[in-house]
Amino acid sequence: MAFLYLQKNKKPETAGMKEVSDNNNIPKHIAIIMDGNGRWATKKGAMRIFGHKNATKAVREAIEGADSLGVKYLTLFSFSTENWSRPKAEVDGLMELLVKTMSDEIPMLMNGNFKLESIGDVESLPPSAYNTLKRVKEITSKNTGLKVILALSYSGHWELTQAAKHIAQKVSEGKLNVDDITEKVMAAHLETTDYPDPELMVRTSGEYRISNFLLWQLAYTEMYFTPVLWPDFRREHLFAAVSDYQSRERRFGKTGEQVKS
Repeated sequence: MAFLYLQKNKKPETAGMKEVSDNNNIPKHIAIIMDGNGRWATKKGAMRIFGHKNATKAVREAIEGADSLGVKYLTLFSFSTENWSRPKAEVDGLMELLVKTMSDEIPMLMNGNFKLESIGDVESLPPSAYNTLKRVKEITSKNTGLKVILALSYSGHWELTQAAKHIAQKVSEGKLNVDDITEKVMAAHLETTDYPDPELMVRTSGEYRISNFLLWQLAYTEMYFTPVLWPDFRREHLFAAVSDYQSRERRFGKTGEQVKS
């Protein structure tokens, strides 16, 4: 019989949400492309930044929902390298919002035992954003629960280019032979070297693309697309994605018969 999996001492969630049927088949790592803030605001006749400001509840719901399922890593695509080309007023507003949100959510992170981490070219962030990120990461560094990984000033192309440069430098210095470059060596030079690849990627807003996100890591990730705009995203939508994930057969290049045997 299907049931909603909740960790010990977690309160039951809203009745009627999508059930998660197998507590032994929960993704360890979920990645989310948080899309649709601007369209959500436009539908309400507001400026785009209004959508970003109203997305903080969705972030909290995703974090707490993932934790209630027993997910160990949650990566949130927060700001891409391509996003720097947006209008300056929107970028400035996003950076200000990032600073405020990270500071405001410290109690939630600490109460939930969540550890904040990041991937991306974070040194390119404005000093206020970079310093706040650094401070919150330090404050939560001893937490042992769900790792919340913000992808900031990140893109898959940037990450792979950086990895190639680092490997090439080691080859030029005689620290690494060309023939020794393997998939394992490549993965060790990525931003995500300390994390397992995501088993599930969720994208909101009805778009069907990965937008330069975790290009290496998503090779065998199950993808789930929902028309829900990010500010409207709630934990029941996350549970629906996990339920869908549990209905799939992950073969990794093998046949279905091989997987079942």
